[in-house]
Amino acid sequence: MGHGPAVKLGKDNAQAYKSRLGVYLFIVYTLFYAGFIAINSIKPALMEVVIGGQTFAVIYGFALIVVAFLMAIVYNSMCNAAEARLNK
Repeated sequence: MGHGPAVKLGKDNAQAYKSRLGVYLFIVYTLFYAGFIAINSIKPALMEVVIGGQTFAVIYGFALIVVAFLMAIVYNSMCNAAEARLNK
Protein backbone atom coordinates (compact mmCIF):
# COMPACT_ATOMS: atom_id res chain seq x y z
CA MET A 1 0.00 0.00 0.00
CA GLY A 2 2.54 2.59 -1.14
CA HIS A 3 2.15 5.64 -3.25
CA GLY A 4 3.44 6.55 -6.68
CA PRO A 5 5.46 9.55 -7.73
CA ALA A 6 4.28 12.93 -6.51
CA VAL A 7 4.27 14.26 -10.06
CA LYS A 8 3.78 12.71 -13.46
CA LEU A 9 7.18 11.82 -14.83
CA GLY A 10 7.86 12.32 -18.49
CA LYS A 11 10.72 13.13 -20.83
CA ASP A 12 13.13 15.65 -19.37
CA ASN A 13 14.38 17.86 -22.19
CA ALA A 14 16.80 19.55 -19.79
CA GLN A 15 18.60 16.33 -18.84
CA ALA A 16 21.66 16.92 -21.04
CA TYR A 17 22.03 20.50 -19.78
CA LYS A 18 21.73 19.41 -16.14
CA SER A 19 24.26 16.61 -16.59
CA ARG A 20 26.76 18.90 -18.30
CA LEU A 21 26.31 21.59 -15.63
CA GLY A 22 26.78 19.01 -12.89
CA VAL A 23 30.02 17.80 -14.43
CA TYR A 24 31.34 21.37 -14.80
CA LEU A 25 30.52 22.23 -11.20
CA PHE A 26 32.07 18.95 -10.03
CA ILE A 27 35.30 19.80 -11.89
CA VAL A 28 35.39 23.31 -10.39
CA TYR A 29 34.88 21.98 -6.87
CA THR A 30 37.41 19.19 -7.40
CA LEU A 31 40.04 21.75 -8.42
CA PHE A 32 39.20 23.87 -5.36
CA TYR A 33 39.54 20.80 -3.11
CA ALA A 34 42.73 19.73 -4.92
CA GLY A 35 44.19 23.13 -3.98
CA PHE A 36 43.53 22.33 -0.32
CA ILE A 37 45.18 18.91 -0.66
CA ALA A 38 48.13 20.35 -2.62
CA ILE A 39 48.81 22.99 0.02
CA ASN A 40 48.70 20.36 2.76
CA SER A 41 51.03 18.10 0.78
CA ILE A 42 53.50 20.60 -0.61
CA LYS A 43 53.64 23.38 1.97
CA PRO A 44 51.79 22.40 5.16
CA ALA A 45 53.29 25.31 7.09
CA LEU A 46 51.04 27.62 5.07
CA MET A 47 48.02 26.07 6.77
CA GLU A 48 49.36 27.27 10.13
CA VAL A 49 49.28 30.95 9.12
CA VAL A 50 46.85 32.85 11.31
CA ILE A 51 44.41 35.17 9.54
CA GLY A 52 41.89 37.10 11.63
CA GLY A 53 42.38 34.82 14.63
CA GLN A 54 41.94 31.58 12.66
CA THR A 55 44.41 29.40 10.85
CA PHE A 56 44.33 29.25 7.08
CA ALA A 57 43.40 25.57 7.36
CA VAL A 58 40.19 26.40 9.23
CA ILE A 59 39.32 29.22 6.82
CA TYR A 60 39.94 27.05 3.76
CA GLY A 61 38.03 24.16 5.33
CA PHE A 62 34.98 26.32 6.01
CA ALA A 63 35.31 27.79 2.51
CA LEU A 64 35.09 24.26 1.10
CA ILE A 65 31.80 23.75 2.94
CA VAL A 66 30.36 27.15 2.00
CA VAL A 67 31.37 26.84 -1.64
CA ALA A 68 29.76 23.40 -1.87
CA PHE A 69 26.53 24.80 -0.43
CA LEU A 70 26.55 27.81 -2.77
CA MET A 71 27.26 25.60 -5.77
CA ALA A 72 24.29 23.42 -4.81
CA ILE A 73 22.04 26.49 -4.73
CA VAL A 74 23.37 27.68 -8.10
CA TYR A 75 22.92 24.21 -9.59
CA ASN A 76 19.35 23.97 -8.36
CA SER A 77 18.48 27.45 -9.64
CA MET A 78 20.01 26.87 -13.05
CA CYS A 79 18.37 23.43 -13.40
CA ASN A 80 14.96 24.80 -12.43
CA ALA A 81 15.33 27.58 -15.01
CA ALA A 82 16.42 25.09 -17.69
CA GLU A 83 13.50 22.78 -16.91
CA ALA A 84 11.04 25.65 -17.11
CA ARG A 85 12.55 26.78 -20.42
CA LEU A 86 12.99 23.40 -22.10
CA ASN A 87 10.10 21.34 -20.72
CA LYS A 88 7.20 23.51 -21.86
